[in-house]
Amino acid sequence: MNCVYDMIVIGGGPGGISATVEAKMRGLQSVLLIEKGENHSQTIRKFYKDNKRVDKDYKGQVVELKGSVQFSDGSKESTLDYFDSLLDNGEIDTAFNSEVESVKKVGNSFQVVTTKAGYEAKNVIVAIGKMGKPNKPDYPIPPSIKQLVNFNLDKCSQGEKLLIVGGGNSAAEYALELSKTNTVTLNYRRPTFSRLNDINEEQLYAYDGQELLRLRLGVDIKSLENASGKVRVNFTDGNFTVYDRVVYAIGGTTPVDFLKKCGITLDGAGHPIFDENYQTEVPGLYIGGDIAVNSGGSIAMALNHSYHIIEHILGQR
Repeated sequence: MNCVYDMIVIGGGPGGISATVEAKMRGLQSVLLIEKGENHSQTIRKFYKDNKRVDKDYKGQVVELKGSVQFSDGSKESTLDYFDSLLDNGEIDTAFNSEVESVKKVGNSFQVVTTKAGYEAKNVIVAIGKMGKPNKPDYPIPPSIKQLVNFNLDKCSQGEKLLIVGGGNSAAEYALELSKTNTVTLNYRRPTFSRLNDINEEQLYAYDGQELLRLRLGVDIKSLENASGKVRVNFTDGNFTVYDRVVYAIGGTTPVDFLKKCGITLDGAGHPIFDENYQTEVPGLYIGGDIAVNSGGSIAMALNHSYHIIEHILGQR
């Protein structure tokens, strides 16, 4: 530990990057961004298909950006380019391929230990996302078909009979994109969508009407079985269908174990406890981005979290 940073940010997504940029622009010169992946924005890189639309806001809930970092709707590629430019122009200190093992407050500073090094900082922001740990179904996935059950699009190929499971925008966009080269069914356990933006919802029903994909709504999945090297999906209505591959897009979960390693107190539901300044019960330890909201997080919300956190840190100086 050669120096004491003014601030360390854990998580290289939009929220983490905006926090470091905002801090540097507002006078906190000694700032470090730590990311366990080999590059920033791992959720976008891993879970977003090429040319996938990236929205600033969630489901039309327009958020007015408060800080210095501005962002507008774009594609996967344009979004990554934008955050590349922020890191380059801001000359941000980064530690990629560094997974945080613990955060502990000792006296007036934090000891941050990673798989590669140890650091010390006056303030720490935890700005990791949820999608790095995707939700999984309650029923077991037979080991013999695990290679045919995915939580992203990495292994999908053309000409497959696919079942996409989920009712959010990621599930909708997976289905719309894959239906161009595959036979696709989108399954959602509720009878109607409640979390889609208007464009995705309109396109889904249009594609369903044109028989470019099939919507299977209002029915849940009971279990999966191996059917001669394919996936038999048993539905709660007593019917079943055999697919080449099943792709789950059912959101992510709060990484409870990691938050505990950072010394963050959780409530009975496993959600982090923090105040109106996004400060946890440990002074100087903040939380922002997806893990600071129970549902409906967005890039705009994450950027504003960063702005308010930096405002509070500067106010404590």
